[in-house]
Amino acid sequence: MRKVRLGLKKCPYDIIIGSNIINRLGRVTDKLNLGSDAFIITNPLIKRKFGKAVKKAFIKSGVRVKFRTVPDTEKSKSVATAALVLTDLCAYDIKKKIFIVALGGGVVGDLAGFIASVYKRGVPYIQIPTTLLAQVDSAIGGKTAVDLKEGKNLIGAIYQPKLVFSDVAFLRSLDLRQTRAGLGEVFKYGIIKDPELFAFIERNCGKILRRDSRAMEHIVTRCSEIKAAIVSRDEKEEKGLRTILNFGHTAAHAIEAASGYKKLNHGEAVALGMLVACGISRRLRLLDGKTEERIEGLIKAAGLPTQIRGVNLDRIISAHYHDKKFLGAKNRFVLITGIGKTRITRNIPLKIIKDSIKERF
Repeated sequence: MRKVRLGLKKCPYDIIIGSNIINRLGRVTDKLNLGSDAFIITNPLIKRKFGKAVKKAFIKSGVRVKFRTVPDTEKSKSVATAALVLTDLCAYDIKKKIFIVALGGGVVGDLAGFIASVYKRGVPYIQIPTTLLAQVDSAIGGKTAVDLKEGKNLIGAIYQPKLVFSDVAFLRSLDLRQTRAGLGEVFKYGIIKDPELFAFIERNCGKILRRDSRAMEHIVTRCSEIKAAIVSRDEKEEKGLRTILNFGHTAAHAIEAASGYKKLNHGEAVALGMLVACGISRRLRLLDGKTEERIEGLIKAAGLPTQIRGVNLDRIISAHYHDKKFLGAKNRFVLITGIGKTRITRNIPLKIIKDSIKERF
């Protein structure tokens, strides 16, 4: 097992990464004194695939287990779903010392973390991410949220887990589309921070798409290291350091909201959002065309979309005004000047934003 430490002053925790390590889960959580009753939030498919192994690992360490499933859809990240789960959690939590387990991808992780943050003003929770996207990004850093119809992640809190436990063997169950979706976030880390990681992905894209264990363990570890280093220095995005993790996400969230969260998954939207950000960077003369072509070439090689289909342009523009990165009336985009080089730019003219989105139609 590999261990990455997220070294926050108040609530540091470990990110454990390895292949076929789920049987060691109980030994790891025993040391954390989380509680005696695990309330596991997951979806039906993930419960069928991994529920038995997770339950066995907890029972071996003397922890009782209760599963609560939610539908496998972005719509589960809602106030209504959170209220239903909280009601069930309260009914279960009688004479128990509970902790919450997020077993699943980004939707389950965000929802479970949000519930943990508000129930009794905060109870312990851990993340057991089962998708590439969650293992490299959404399970790490404590961002929890549910959506409103006006925009994504508008109700939430930064509430850190006690542990992130990433078994890359789980990734072998992913279909090709889910693997590609995770690569959208992996590409982001290479683009904003690590030219060597970006080059590794270029050389090994085929192995990653085949879910080769060594390649997966490498990219999950490296992305976890990058995110842990950034979050440990700027947990609540107060210093501007954590903001670079939003590269591609302003346009991505707008595309997702404009489509009603139906046409694209998050990783596909991030791929498109990164290309929009590259287009803005080029129009502001920050980025050369050759680097932009290299990024688009890798996105194409991974089978991720480079064109927006079936989503109304005006709805995308309208949705982008709800992005949390707006400061008052001024927009704020994470742009790049090269691989591994970012620049946060404010008050970009609407025409440049529109032209960069139109280019992707």
